[in-house]
Amino acid sequence: MPMDATDARLAFLSEAARLREVERASRTGSGRRENSAEHSWHLALYAMALGEEEAPDGVNVDRAIRMLLIHDLVEIDVGDVPLHGARPENHDAAEDAAAERIFGLLPGAQGEALLALWREFEAARTPDARFAKALDRLQPVLLNLETGGGTWPDFNVGEAEVLARCGPPIETGAPALWPRVRDRVKAHFTALVG
Repeated sequence: MPMDATDARLAFLSEAARLREVERASRTGSGRRENSAEHSWHLALYAMALGEEEAPDGVNVDRAIRMLLIHDLVEIDVGDVPLHGARPENHDAAEDAAAERIFGLLPGAQGEALLALWREFEAARTPDARFAKALDRLQPVLLNLETGGGTWPDFNVGEAEVLARCGPPIETGAPALWPRVRDRVKAHFTALVG
């Protein structure tokens, strides 16, 4: 029996549910690994809670939330690559192929629109995408700080690495938040040696 548009959307939603099975490096407050669905949901809340006051002028927070809800769906096919881990060769191409497959489950125009939104997030060239990317870097930093360094020791990550890898996207996409985060990172690492 051929699929109609509703069947296609239901198939997409079923596939998207598999994001709950993708473990991330970040740990929750209880010490277990966060999954990618939790991460996406949490980022959407970050945008909702922080967007009104912290998003730079010109950011459409609702579009940023949409980006954050779909940004990691490609991990269903390619898995999560920790920020401080080694990035596999051809990873970007694999993610793009995964995006085409997953968003291709949706009816034509809807799938194309979400694929374009995902690519906009990846490119981080628009204010909406830069704000979303900033939150995508911010949340793991805060999780690691909330858990006494979290997985930073697992990856032998120090203050310089955190500031270098997370600072630029946060400062670019959410400049008012960066000083607060930077100061918390510095205080964490200072306490370790003090």
